Amino acid sequence: MNTATVKHVSGVPDYEICEIAPRRAAYCLLIPVINEGARILTELGRAQRAGVDKVCDIILCDGGSTDGSMNPDTLALYGVNTLLTKTGPGKQGAQLRMGIHYALKRGYEGVMTVDGNNKDSIEDVPKFIAKLKEGYDLVQGSRFVKGGHAINTPKSRYFAVRLIHAPVISLAARQWFTDTTNAYRAYSRAYLTHPEVKPLRDVFAGYELLAYLSVRATQLGLKACEVPVTRAYPATGATPTKISGFKGNSDLLKILFATLAGKYNP
Repeated sequence: MNTATVKHVSGVPDYEICEIAPRRAAYCLLIPVINEGARILTELGRAQRAGVDKVCDIILCDGGSTDGSMNPDTLALYGVNTLLTKTGPGKQGAQLRMGIHYALKRGYEGVMTVDGNNKDSIEDVPKFIAKLKEGYDLVQGSRFVKGGHAINTPKSRYFAVRLIHAPVISLAARQWFTDTTNAYRAYSRAYLTHPEVKPLRDVFAGYELLAYLSVRATQLGLKACEVPVTRAYPATGATPTKISGFKGNSDLLKILFATLAGKYNP
């Protein structure tokens, strides 16, 4: 395993690199995680059985897990290519910036992202790669288009996405999208390196980057589409999510309308 440290890069949090295997694919899958425990290992096991680790390099973007799930020796058994561990400030947006910085430096042609809480159909990764190869710059996974499946979606989440978030994002993007809070998506290298995008900025600390990248591609005339995916919530027990409570949802709305106003445009 090769290790390295990245420090003092503008717009990128400090982070540590543990390369479990050399680069093997043209595309990579970034999975931001923090204390996902058995959920991420279950998801990685599903990915391995579906051959996902054979069509892309799986890169975990850890926010500082303390639950023992990020042991490199264990991750190697699950087909993980690289473990990145954020040591600088920030939340999900910082984890994604860390992953994007590493992916671009490593020369990947496209970057996919998916949550690490085992809710998404990670088996659908080849759909995203196919669209990137067709020339799309933003590929959004959707449980609401034909062929997609929304399983046990909390009613509050369903109506918030369908009646508020998706319409506002679509208005800003000037193209209709149906599942705009879904982090299961793909970006072309051309999109991420476009001079009028600049995703590696400290303003993207939380969920701002997901909202921004949902709209910026089509604003710049780049190609975007949706592909059907499945998102399944547990039938019982607590909902695995990092967005909860009044503050979490209030912050999400603030980000939504800031995106509409063009606040994050460079």
